[in-house]
Amino acid sequence: MITTLSGDTSRLRATVDFVKEQDTATLLRLLLPGLDGPELRALAERCGFSHAALLVFPPDDAALDATLADCGLVADAPPRPSVIVRERLAVRHKRSAAELDVGILRPAVVCRDGARRWVEVFTLTVPPASDLDTVAAYERERQHEAHVAFEVETPDPLVLRGLCAAFGRYGAVPDGGGYNPHENGTVFYFTAPADAKAGYRRVELYVPGDHRDVLSAHLDEHRARQPAETLLRLLTGAWTTQALAAFVRLDVADAMDGNAMDGKRAVGVAELARDVGASAPNLATLLRYLAMLGVVSEDRDGFRLTDTGTLLRADAEGSMRALALMYGGPFYESFAGLDHTVRTGQVAFEQRFGENHFDHFARDPELAELFDRSMAAGSRMFDPLPAHPVLTAAAAEGATVVDIAGGNGELLGRILSAHPRLHGVLLERPHTVETARRLLGAAGHTERCAFRAGDFADVPAGADVYVLSRVLHDWDDDRCREILRHCARAMTDTADLLVVERVLPADGSASLATAWDLHMMCNVGGRERRADHYARLFADAGLTLVDRTPLPLDGSVLHVRRTGPADTGSKV
Repeated sequence: MITTLSGDTSRLRATVDFVKEQDTATLLRLLLPGLDGPELRALAERCGFSHAALLVFPPDDAALDATLADCGLVADAPPRPSVIVRERLAVRHKRSAAELDVGILRPAVVCRDGARRWVEVFTLTVPPASDLDTVAAYERERQHEAHVAFEVETPDPLVLRGLCAAFGRYGAVPDGGGYNPHENGTVFYFTAPADAKAGYRRVELYVPGDHRDVLSAHLDEHRARQPAETLLRLLTGAWTTQALAAFVRLDVADAMDGNAMDGKRAVGVAELARDVGASAPNLATLLRYLAMLGVVSEDRDGFRLTDTGTLLRADAEGSMRALALMYGGPFYESFAGLDHTVRTGQVAFEQRFGENHFDHFARDPELAELFDRSMAAGSRMFDPLPAHPVLTAAAAEGATVVDIAGGNGELLGRILSAHPRLHGVLLERPHTVETARRLLGAAGHTERCAFRAGDFADVPAGADVYVLSRVLHDWDDDRCREILRHCARAMTDTADLLVVERVLPADGSASLATAWDLHMMCNVGGRERRADHYARLFADAGLTLVDRTPLPLDGSVLHVRRTGPADTGSKV
């Protein structure tokens, strides 16, 4: 299994640096824009910046100690149980709190201003091959428990109510809390306003002692506003999709050229509007909405791209521009027919466009190219794949890798770049093969790569490794069995098949796979599947699931080998 311990180390080191560099007044101003003058001084006198927190997932105690040491941290006491984080995880992942043994460590840090503060490290041990892997992957991606904390100097009920009210006046929203009897402390959580500049969205007020009477009102406010606000944000999700698509269609991200200093030059609205041919007042409205989403930021000089917004530039590494156009274009139109799909079982895309999406895209070269680029835009999922043990072992032998339905060659190019001794074969539709030939040629892989135009029935025999990336989710079970039988017939007894898919969680926990399951049903007539479902499909084709390795963006690599002679029958 690919380790993510180094990721925990880098996150922890960044947290340590943040704690060292901040002071109370500066951090309050960053978290609560507009807070200044006497009110800022009053808050800073009554609550002091005490720590920043994150959640890590060591495989064992020794690994945790090594991670702390790498970051210059020393824990002077064993972890104490974390009641609040454990319960939040249990709710979020629909698990029993009893199986989530979350601890808290608070190693001290000497800061640049001479103050002594802490890094609060929540720890959830996740041994290798544990069923908690999905929890760890989800939490690392979303960082729900990362926060900054202020400790209240005078734990008086009037002071607490005043602090909560002040946070609310400057846009912070109650976000839960609780009382931890193991350390006799009460926690008030807030979500920082959207225009906060600190890099943290969650803020904690920590108060020594039991203050559940004040906490009760805080939690009531959180519960009272959450359902309606949550539903409203969900209902306006279509606005977000189209705002991002319009931003791309107007080429605004590309017009916000970087300068030599930081690559993110601030540009005034009038200049931008002139460059992209838009109405300045209307463009300003769009940009303010996107600023709320964190796609751009605004200052007195104008708007500039954030790291998120940079991914919408055409020339950005890992650009997701094509996805914005695809999700805001054909797939947006077809999703209007989702109720038709749910009611009848028919594919909404086919109802809207009169043919399946493969045929529809193939008829339009520009749309076909956009689709291939949108598939490549999710390439972050592939980052760890070239290091998979199967490919590493194959590279030592100078083996051949076949990428079946490999699109424009994005994934195969990554594999060949990582392993100069490997040879590749890309199997795709004729028009896509030519695109892949150009892209892989530009990357210098032509001499080591062959190109074959064809269908799944044309999988070349005798290769060492076969890759089937994000293909099976396009099809129903019968077609998947047929595709897998083509693979099995081509494979020798020692060949490996790597299947890359988003796998539905067995426990119903939140996952991108669940969202893509809906997308595939509506637009393709396919589906995402659980690991045991894939195992049955493999078995029907004479294949065996050997193991499963996680990938970013809730992806997985399913390592598959031949069971024996391939089943070429028509079992369903």
